[in-house]
Amino acid sequence: MSRPHPTAVSRRRVFYIPGYDPIPPRRYRELYRKEGKAQAEISGYHLVLNPGERSAHYGWQVEAEIDDTKVHADFEVLVWSDIVRDSMAASIPGTYLQLVRTAWIYISCGALGRLMRLRKGPVIAALYPVAMLLAQLLCALAVWAVLWRLGASVMGTVGAWVGVLVGFGAFVALLRWFKAKDGKVFAYYLMHDYAYSAASRGANPALLEARMKTFQDSIAEALTSDVDEVLVVGHSSGAHLAVSILADLIRAGRVRKDGPALAFLTLGQVVPMVSFLPHAYRLRADLQYLSARSELTWVDVTAPGDGCAFALCDPVSVSGVAPADKKWPLVFSAAFTQSLSPERWAALRWRFFRLHFQYLCAFDRPKDYDYFQITSGPLTLAERYADRPPSRSRIDHTVSKFTSVAA
Repeated sequence: MSRPHPTAVSRRRVFYIPGYDPIPPRRYRELYRKEGKAQAEISGYHLVLNPGERSAHYGWQVEAEIDDTKVHADFEVLVWSDIVRDSMAASIPGTYLQLVRTAWIYISCGALGRLMRLRKGPVIAALYPVAMLLAQLLCALAVWAVLWRLGASVMGTVGAWVGVLVGFGAFVALLRWFKAKDGKVFAYYLMHDYAYSAASRGANPALLEARMKTFQDSIAEALTSDVDEVLVVGHSSGAHLAVSILADLIRAGRVRKDGPALAFLTLGQVVPMVSFLPHAYRLRADLQYLSARSELTWVDVTAPGDGCAFALCDPVSVSGVAPADKKWPLVFSAAFTQSLSPERWAALRWRFFRLHFQYLCAFDRPKDYDYFQITSGPLTLAERYADRPPSRSRIDHTVSKFTSVAA
């Protein structure tokens, strides 16, 4: 970096941008409390959570003592769960219409085939809700057909009509039952997730753009405060939102040369799901711009064990927008199979959605990735990974069919 920032941190502001998640942000505080306590006990440091100060966003404070250094960290969750909930309000027929439209968009523009060249895990995750919803539909249709035939066989023509009506009622009731149980299978949730970005073929909806502007303002305010580092964490879909927010922030000249260090951490990113779409001009331009900036440090952490993320896929390079002077991101693996004990890995390896949040959790055999030391420890992100080489198995060549950064 070109700015002479201190490497030791005593005060930090942390902004966490969640992925496509309808659940209120307090879950992230409780997750940090539980998992931070566990990691502190494993790694031998001290971590205490306190209520956050009044803010436009939901937050908490952390008092930590790591490597004999005391650090104060203020956390804020940049909330867009209300937008997510509104986008999930589609009826059952509306969700099946989303299924057809989303599948058509990804297949017809060639994005699905290109995504399959990266990692199969997230593509399977994308196809899972399609398969599950179709299976539910076929099951409900089968029940309808059985009741129709049963009525016809018992009562003839009149019975057939009775069977049709009763079968239709059972068809509707069964589909409603499946939707009511979606908290266990996540078919509707994932369908809404993929449909949200696909609906505009990769462009951000206007309501989301407006929310991102408020997020930018909050981060800009933090960069004028008396802290040593401002750390922005983008998880899952929150990663590509953070890319655009930070690109706009730097373009607007809102990063002071004599201000706090600006750090950017992306975790379990799914950037290609959006950047590979034809109208994702803004995201591709922001990826290209941010990857060459000296105003920040950008570290991208994924893991092959996370089947929902594009593990070790450099989001800039695979999107085909890497500039000649590309600096970022530093791409490396959280190495779940090494940083979790065999017993812990065996307990988690088939819990796919839980593993997508493992970056925010404790590791019982930690290596050089520790979310709690990054967010509440005494080193800036730049210093912590100053000598860290990228993972050799990363994918860093162009895969996307669409690489234009202007409409």
